[in-house]
Formats: sequence, C-alpha cells, structure tokens
Amino acid sequence: MKYVKSLVFLLAVQAAQAGAAVGINADPELTGAAPLPGILSGQQQTTNDSSGFDNTPAPSAPVMPSRMFGAQLFNGNSADSGATVGFNPGYVINPGDTIQIRLWGAFTYDGAMAVDPKGNIFLPNVGPVKVAGTSNGNLNALVTAKVKEVYQANVSVYASLLQAQPVKVYVTGFVRNPGLYGGITSDSLLNYLIKAGGVDPDRGSYVDITIKRGNRTRASVNLYDFLLDGKLGLSQFADGDTIVVGPRQHTFSVQGDVFNSYDFEFRDSAIPVTEALSWARPKPGATNITIMRQQGTVKRSEYYPIGSAPGRMLQDGDTLVVSSDRYAGTIQVRIEGAHSGEHAMILPYGSTMRQVLAQIRPNSMSQMNAIQLYRQSVAQRQKEMLNLSLQKLEEASLSAQSSTKEEASLRMQEAQLVSRFVAKARQAVPRGQVVLDQSNLDSVLLEDGDVVSIPEKTSLVMVHGEVLFPNAVSWEKGLSPNDYIKKCGGLTQKASNSKVIVIRQNGESEDAEDVKTLQPGDELMVLPKYDSKNIEVTRGISTILYQLAVGAKVILSL
Repeated sequence: MKYVKSLVFLLAVQAAQAGAAVGINADPELTGAAPLPGILSGQQQTTNDSSGFDNTPAPSAPVMPSRMFGAQLFNGNSADSGATVGFNPGYVINPGDTIQIRLWGAFTYDGAMAVDPKGNIFLPNVGPVKVAGTSNGNLNALVTAKVKEVYQANVSVYASLLQAQPVKVYVTGFVRNPGLYGGITSDSLLNYLIKAGGVDPDRGSYVDITIKRGNRTRASVNLYDFLLDGKLGLSQFADGDTIVVGPRQHTFSVQGDVFNSYDFEFRDSAIPVTEALSWARPKPGATNITIMRQQGTVKRSEYYPIGSAPGRMLQDGDTLVVSSDRYAGTIQVRIEGAHSGEHAMILPYGSTMRQVLAQIRPNSMSQMNAIQLYRQSVAQRQKEMLNLSLQKLEEASLSAQSSTKEEASLRMQEAQLVSRFVAKARQAVPRGQVVLDQSNLDSVLLEDGDVVSIPEKTSLVMVHGEVLFPNAVSWEKGLSPNDYIKKCGGLTQKASNSKVIVIRQNGESEDAEDVKTLQPGDELMVLPKYDSKNIEVTRGISTILYQLAVGAKVILSL
C-alpha cells in the first residue's frame, strides 16, 4: 500500500509539474535579458482570395530543425495570401487580370477593367483593346497607342496591372501537404511550396523541382541557385499548373570550421570538393579537410591540406570536415574596469596574466591587488555543473515516497515548490570568474576572449540576501560580518541558522564564520534556509544556492 501511494503521488507531481512549468516565466533579473516572445500561436487565421479557395497554409506540427541545407526556407514561414501584385515587367497579361486605366485632359476616365475571355478591355469612346499576351512592361505603351488613334492630342494615359487572375495550382511529390492551392498567376514558386508545408526535409529534393502544364515541363528549378546566388526564375502560373517536388537525390555532410554546417544535396553521382567548399564557405584560418566515407562495412578517412582540394571528389553519403590544424598566432584579451589604458590587447599565444598587467595603465581608483579574470570556458563548465545539480534535485524531489495521504499531499506541494525553484535557477548565467593568486600570476595562461577586470576602489560593503534591509554599508575597520548584518536590520525568518558567505573583490569566497573582519569591497551573501524531511532535497537546494551565490552572484528565494 505504501508503494501504491508513492506511485500515485509521483504521477500527481509530474502532472502538477507540467502544469506549473507552463506558467513559469524566466526571471529577467537573473539574465539581464527581456523575456522571449511566444513562438507558437494558438489561433490560425483563414483568408480567402477572390477565387473562393482557402489560402491558409496547412497546419503542421512543430518539427525539429533539419540539418538539410534549404530546409530553413520553410521553417516558421507562411505564404502571403494577399492578392497584391508587385511590378514585374515580364509578366504576361492574361484573361481575368484587372487593368487600372486613367485618362485625363480633354477626356477624363478612371476605372478598373477585367480582361475578357477574348483578351480585350473596352475603353469608352475607343473600343476594344487587345492586351492579353502583352508584357506588363509594354502595357502602358500599347493602351496609349490605341487611345491616340482617337484622341490625338490633349489626352494623357496611364495603364497598369491592378490584380492578377486567381488560379489553382497543384503541389505534389515530396512535400509535407500535397494538394490544390489557390493563389494568383504572379505568385512565386516559393509561395506555393510554403502553402504546401514546404519540401519534406527527410525525403524531398531541393534540386529537382519541376513545373508542368499538362504533359509539358515548363521549368526545372534548383532551390540552391536561389539560396546560394539569389537566382529564382519568375514562373507565371496558370490554372491547373502542377509543381512536382522530386525525391531526395545524393547528399554529403559538411562539419567543422565553416559558416554553412549543413547536409547538402547534389544531382550527379559525385561533386567536386571545391564546389562543396564554395557552398559551405570555410572560415578564415581553415587549413585542412577530412573526407570520411563509408564503403560497405569499412569506414575510410582521407586527410588533405585545403589547398589540395581541386581534383578531389565527394560521393553520396560522404562527410567533409574542415579544420584549422594550427595554433592561433595571437589572442585578444579585453580590459575592463578602473584603468586609463586600452580596452583590448592583442597578445602572443601563450601569454600570461603578468604580461597583461605590465601593459595596464592604472589610475588613482584602480584596485590592483584584486584583479578579476572572467573566462567563457569556465562559465560553460559552471553552467554544466549547475544543470547537473538541478537535475539531481528534481529526481530527489519526484522520487520521494510517502506512507500516508497527508504526507503525499505535503510531498506534492514541496515538489511544486522545487519545480518552480529549478525553473528559475536554470535561467541563471554563471560569470566564469577565475580566482587569481597574486603570488603566481606568471603561471596563469590566458585564452582568446578572456576578460580582465580592474575593480574600482570603494569604501562600501554590500549585504545581499535574507536580511531585513539589503543594502550597501559604509566600511568600518574592525567590524565583523555579524556587525554588518545588524546594520541591515538583522536576519529574516528564512535565514535562521543559514549559510553566510563572504565574497572578496578578487572572487575568493569564504564562510563568514571563518572571517573576523571585512575589507572594503567585500560582499556578504546571506543564503535562505530550507528545511525538508527529505535530506537529499535539503542538501541539493543548499548546494545550488551556494553555486548560484558564488558563480553568478544570485540569491534565489524559495
């Protein structure tokens, strides 16, 4: 019975946790960033064109981003269902199109005329004017010439395409939602593909798309021409045209030091490595390529300098890895804080902190005995360790067993509290500070992107966390941590017997019980106290609170 109640409690907690997670917003104060906007909308707008056909893109379930180059064309896009037409001089006027005619001078007229089935528009006092088959660029000249046959002087003419004819186009083959879609004759190929949900990212081809009218192939389209060179032929669609997306052809994958790290599709059985590199765009400094190919059950790797790419070929299923097999000649280090020198330094690879300090120009406010160093790789490692601790805390909270109904209810409430705490803690961003020892600065090697900060001299001690009035307190010689806490109103009820940490300007952290007096610039972090019957939950929260205080200088309340 005890384990049945525990199972019921675990299921209830998971359901409550899922519901609570929906309503939890990341605390902007933890990251300094504005809340992210919503990605998905709960409503679908429906629009109809004049043909009466629904132009709403077929709804599709959210999918994981594909590595296939070209899939980004159809990620989160929606077709433009409006019937407006941009000026395309090559567009050929068709029956059903609407022409705007304006005449002024000795004779005045302003109106919109539909091209009749015979291809004509009828102008008052002029008669029928055949415009079907005329390009949009020549329309105004054609109408002007016809008007001048009747009004030879004092009449000016302006003619323009107002609205193209509505059409229905079939989209089939390897797309997400094959079917018949309404649009207008001037809509682009991409517009109809987007309406059909886009090319199937797992099976469809981005290089083999055909446009058919009856049994005749009007055009063959390679979307890579558009993605890489911006070339997309303007196909003029007619009622009943068919867009066919062919099956996926040959592919290769590109990884490493490139700007376009994707899977690419190609038509022939092999593709030159030089062409593959032009698609992938290697980053500056890339020196070598590795070609990995599977031949039966045997995997082979070929390693070449990037300069030897001409003449080499990639086959279906190959992987091309671009690498920079050399050490960086220099690194860049940013200098921040109280100093009067440059804010960026270019140093030889392997430079030490001592070499940086020799080039810094301190001023009267520079606190040179408390130099701070921030490193991105350290911040990433701190984030990994924080996420691991949060995962263990969630597991301990959800796996707790209960022997009574009352205890199960308390466990569920505690689990909800822990879930909200974990959601907020995941938003914290560790700073990646490296604690320096002034006696061994020669042994501290710098990395590219390091930030060296020179603290400013101060006469304050900051007190944060579970005190009645968190504040900055003027430093006085000989005062203990408890003295500063008393100056801030003392501890709150949540802080009874809680952990108090002293963080020095150089990043060192100490237990306040081991500190007799504070120094100017020190910070007191009074952590909240959390008691639970589950020892693992209590220990987990205490550990995370300490990690957040030291790594991110953030104190979360429960």
